[in-house]
Amino acid sequence: MSHDIVQEVTFLLHSILLGIVITFAYDWILILRKLFRHGGFLTSLEDFLYWLVCGLVVFYVLYRENSGVLRWFAVAGAALGMLFYKAVVKNRFTNVMSTYIHKMMCFIFRLIQIVLKPVKSLFFAARRFVRFWLSKLKKVREFIKKRLTVFIKTLRMVLCKQ
Repeated sequence: MSHDIVQEVTFLLHSILLGIVITFAYDWILILRKLFRHGGFLTSLEDFLYWLVCGLVVFYVLYRENSGVLRWFAVAGAALGMLFYKAVVKNRFTNVMSTYIHKMMCFIFRLIQIVLKPVKSLFFAARRFVRFWLSKLKKVREFIKKRLTVFIKTLRMVLCKQ
């Protein structure tokens, strides 16, 4: 085979691989959307950033492989890679991974709750202790305030008599 044909076939295979990678990356975005629901603005922002990055990656591949010249068989190869990925994987990957990650997150959160339970009980005990002493200090403050008020009144009476 001639070197030019090998180069073109390699370029086509890279385009197909690029289509697979682009679709795989978008599946991860879909997984994150299933795990963390968010509004339309963030979804639009994610999509915008995703397509911006994809455009830059495609431009880089075109620039590196074909000196920046757009070849329609490269676009067709990327589309073929996307269709191949969706035909083989379908939605199984996103469903399995989102379920698996959700279960792992639940397990980790429960583990954190178990580990932090003694800290939580210590926190509440310390809070009760502080509230108890603050109430005692409030009573002491009120007692001192009353005694000072009585002292000031008697001092005024003594000073007014003289």
